[in-house]
Amino acid sequence: MDAPFLLLLGVLVVLLIVILMRLRTQKPEDAAQTTMFVQQQMDTLRGEVSANLKNTSDSLSQSLRAMQDALHQGLRMTSETMNQQLSSVTSQLQNNTGQVGSRLDNAAKVIQDVQNKLGELGKATQEIKELGQSVSKLEEMLKAPKLRGGLGELLLEDLLKQVLPTGSYEMQYRFKSGQAVDAVIRLSGGMVPVDSKFPLENFQKMLDAKTEQEKRTAVRTFRSDVKKHIDAIAEKYILPDEGTFDFALMYVPAENIYYETIIKDETVAEEEGLFSYAMNKKVVPVSPNSFYAHLRVIVLGFKGLKIERSAKEILQGLERLGSELGKFSDTFDTLGQQLSNAKNNFDKADKQLINLTERFKSIQSLPDADHPKQLDAFGKAES
Repeated sequence: MDAPFLLLLGVLVVLLIVILMRLRTQKPEDAAQTTMFVQQQMDTLRGEVSANLKNTSDSLSQSLRAMQDALHQGLRMTSETMNQQLSSVTSQLQNNTGQVGSRLDNAAKVIQDVQNKLGELGKATQEIKELGQSVSKLEEMLKAPKLRGGLGELLLEDLLKQVLPTGSYEMQYRFKSGQAVDAVIRLSGGMVPVDSKFPLENFQKMLDAKTEQEKRTAVRTFRSDVKKHIDAIAEKYILPDEGTFDFALMYVPAENIYYETIIKDETVAEEEGLFSYAMNKKVVPVSPNSFYAHLRVIVLGFKGLKIERSAKEILQGLERLGSELGKFSDTFDTLGQQLSNAKNNFDKADKQLINLTERFKSIQSLPDADHPKQLDAFGKAES
């Protein structure tokens, strides 16, 4: 209910009370009129109250309807907003779930790769262990001088096979004295002896020396061992009378031994260095790397020699070709002279043929009575 309606109702109630109080003091006739008036006023008031109640009810219904519509609209918007937010959150959760799944897959792959690498590492470790055992066994085997020499010869032969052409070298070449060198390289001017030496035992002692005195003693022994090898090569294998050059190669099949022997060569006291000693004996020490360089130079020499031989063969072929060309030129000149004579004879015969043809045609064109005379003339001309 609104405020004006309540105020009107209050006024009517007060008026009703006042009228009732007056009715008590009035006469019955006046009271009846008053009662009728009051009844009319009550009817009027009832109508107004009913109308106001109806209006109020309609207003309340409209307000309630508006509130319901607003509430429904708000609920709908709230529901849509919640659905959108829920959809967004769901999408984000799905994306995050996908990313987490992808990262988990990547992590699983990484873990698998690590496991594979660990497996490979374990395998490599086992192979290294086996290799170490093999190296230890090889070291035990190489303690025997004959086995060391055989290994050096195998390495030497393998290097020669890789670089030099077949037939340009020979393994275990034997001289007239019965001594056999590990290999000889055949060049145009002679042979180059190559002997493989592997002074491992004294070299190992030199490396294992703990005190300075032990090291100096081991160095002396090692140098003495190397000098003995140099002297043996110079004496046994440098034999120019048997077709060798006046020098030989000492092949040291280990780079570290070659380095200690030739490059580093810490001299004891004022002794001559091993390289100078070897060169004075005309023995050239070589390692696998330096020997390969020497062989490449020899290969270039072979190629140059081959080119020189090919050039000589080409020159000889050119000389033979020049001689044949001269003979052909003489024959060609003779043929030209004969062709020239034949052409001259052909020209003469051609002229005679033309003359005879013209006379023959002229005879054919004469009357029959003149044929004998023309035939006589033709016979004279032919004779």
